Parts: sequence; C-alpha cells; structure tokens
Amino acid sequence: MSFPSLAHKVTGMCGRYVAASQPDQIAAFFGAEPPSVELEPNYNVAPTNDVYALTADAEGVRQLQTFHWGLVPVWAKDVKIASKMINARSEGLLEPKSAFKASFKAKRCIIPMDGFYEWKAGDGTLRTAAGKPAKQPFFIHRFDGEPLAVAGLWSAWRDKAAGADAPWLHTCTVITTAANETMAPVHDRMPVLLPAVEWERWLDPTNADLVDLRGLLVPAPNHLLTMHPVSTEVNRVVNKGPDLIVEIDATATAIASLNAASGQLDLGSAGA
Repeated sequence: MSFPSLAHKVTGMCGRYVAASQPDQIAAFFGAEPPSVELEPNYNVAPTNDVYALTADAEGVRQLQTFHWGLVPVWAKDVKIASKMINARSEGLLEPKSAFKASFKAKRCIIPMDGFYEWKAGDGTLRTAAGKPAKQPFFIHRFDGEPLAVAGLWSAWRDKAAGADAPWLHTCTVITTAANETMAPVHDRMPVLLPAVEWERWLDPTNADLVDLRGLLVPAPNHLLTMHPVSTEVNRVVNKGPDLIVEIDATATAIASLNAASGQLDLGSAGA
C-alpha cells in the first residue's frame, strides 16, 4: 500500500511562534465562537504543542478550537509523523501525491499568531556557550500589533489499533510560501498571511475551487511586518515567558557572547 509523499513538508520554517492573546479576544477579532478549552499564554509555541485554530462550518459559523501542531493524516500509522508535518509548502498542495491534498480540499483553517520567530545566520560573532557559531533569533509581527491570520490545514486522526472507541486527535499545519522583501534577509520562506477579506472564502468547507484557493497563498505585502532581534533564550522550548519577545541590542549581545566564548577557550588552554 502506498501513501502520499512527504516531499513537500518544510522543516525549520515556521517552527516557533507566539500565541499569548486571550481566547475571547482572539474569537472576537475573528468573529468566532470561543473555544471550549482554554490554553495558557505561550510566547514560545513549539511543534506538537496544543494551539488554537479557527474553522467554519457549511453555514459560515466560525469556531476557535484546540489542535495539536503537526498534522497527522488520516492514513498515518501513528502520531510520530506530526513533527515532520508542522509546515506545508503552498506550491505542492495540488500535486497528486501531496500528503496535504485531502486537507486542502475541505479542512482549511486559520491559525492565529501574535508573531513568529525566525533565525538568521550571523557573521560568527554570536556564539553558543560552547563557543560555536550561533544564529540570531528575530521576532516578526505586524506593524499595527494585530494578530496574524495564518493559513493552515487540519485533520482528524485516531488510532485504528485502539478500536472504534479510540478518541479523535485534531491536528493542524502551517502553510508557507516564498518570503517577501521584509523576510528575505532572514529566511527564504514565510507563513501565508490571509487578509480579512479572504477569511470567509478560505474557511468555507464547501468551497472546492482549489485552484482559486491556491491563488491566496502568496507572500504578504512588504509593509505588513516588522521584526527585531531577541534573546537566544527562545532557543530553549522550556522558556515560555513574555521576556522572549523583548528587543535586544544584537551587536552588543554578539560581542559579549564572543568575548565570553573566547574567555572559556583561553581558560581551557591554560588548564591544559
């Protein structure tokens, strides 16, 4: 038995984001019913975490629901595949063997974010505690502070081996596209951001015009986003607090990091 190809998954983008707004505020912003399960504010959402996503029924009623981040297709043998399915390339959704095609047809969602993180390769001045070159993380968000409406897909899966009474697991993935001019210096990909005028068309489960929907999956306008460097504390998924999005002086941090790494290396040589 053959399964759809995973060739169109993306690793490394988008891999972390911020979901700190209150659920009632998110629901009001998107004109949706609030979720039945309330999640804690999370300034460092990581793959397989529980997240909010917005769906709609055939009548257009929107519901903010809880999903696991990392799509598990209905044909999957187990949930381990989720970590490889956190992103879906927009360019491959219509390909016959795309692992995401079934969800693209009728299980589309919007994943609200306060912003997301991306890492830029540096000039070697930023170092890890071990003295190795490190990447500089950036927090990327809207200029006006409004939530990002990120295009996503969802799926419902349950363990067939556990029998017909096994609970359903609802999972989702983030759709990515080519970077706009704002994102390009940091990464060549970015999440697809949907304007408010397209939310209804995207969420409508009865809309089967996939070619038309594919046309929505384009880079965001260059003026929409801004970014600033943040602490490498975001690299650790256990860190979840609001301090992670605070802007830092990247140059001063890099120099201090390089000096600290040099000092550790000198100490090691002296000890030898």
